Amino acid sequence: MNDAMPPRWILGGAPRPAAPLLYCFPHGGGSAAEYLRWARDVRNAETRVVQLPGRGSRVDEPVLTSMDALVGAFLDAAPPPGREPFVFFGHSFGSLLAFEITRALRAAGRPGPAHLVVSGYPAPHLPRTPSRLHQLGDRELMETVAGLHGGIPEELMACDELVTLAARALRADYEVLETYVHRPQEPLSVPVTVLGGTDDRVTAEQLDAWREVTDGHVTVRRFPGGHFYLRDRPAPVLRVLAGVLGAVAAGERNVPC
Repeated sequence: MNDAMPPRWILGGAPRPAAPLLYCFPHGGGSAAEYLRWARDVRNAETRVVQLPGRGSRVDEPVLTSMDALVGAFLDAAPPPGREPFVFFGHSFGSLLAFEITRALRAAGRPGPAHLVVSGYPAPHLPRTPSRLHQLGDRELMETVAGLHGGIPEELMACDELVTLAARALRADYEVLETYVHRPQEPLSVPVTVLGGTDDRVTAEQLDAWREVTDGHVTVRRFPGGHFYLRDRPAPVLRVLAGVLGAVAAGERNVPC
């Protein structure tokens, strides 16, 4: 991993050559634009946001519908390690993707993140209730996900063309999630910070279970709000990220709560 990823995969904020890199993996159906806004507020990092195929600036590309395909394509696009340290942040679907890419980097003998920050997603080894949301029609898919998690603007739902466009990326990500099979491996050694909303469907116990996938230090924080608590009140989350990045820059392994 470094700051020379192909432009189609990575969109970046202001260059900060002396700071750690912060890679952000968006939620299901999300694009890079939402997390690019963080670049101006997280001043002790150089922000890099992952743009997956089939959305945003890559809307004309085929979507990828399995975890193996996504991870493989990302690692194929990543040049040999150059700049360190870097931190991974993922929200919801992005948490699982960041976790699996971290494991794949380790398996390939390549440097991984100095810290993993995951948000709004149960620990990946926990049993999940089978679902097939990705098989729903466009509007039914969007309405169902909006009912489960919120976060889909009413103005988007009022436009059939936007519904069709947004459903394509969301369906792909749900197919990744719903066909995902956790493969037991040795625990990671990376420190992990786990974030969530107090009113989210993801429970405190499911967040706490991330402790079981790493031998590194784990901190669990919950904030007022639902699944998109970080969209409603970004400031506390950005403070946590700034603290993680400050500790990484200083070479610290543990991050204060």
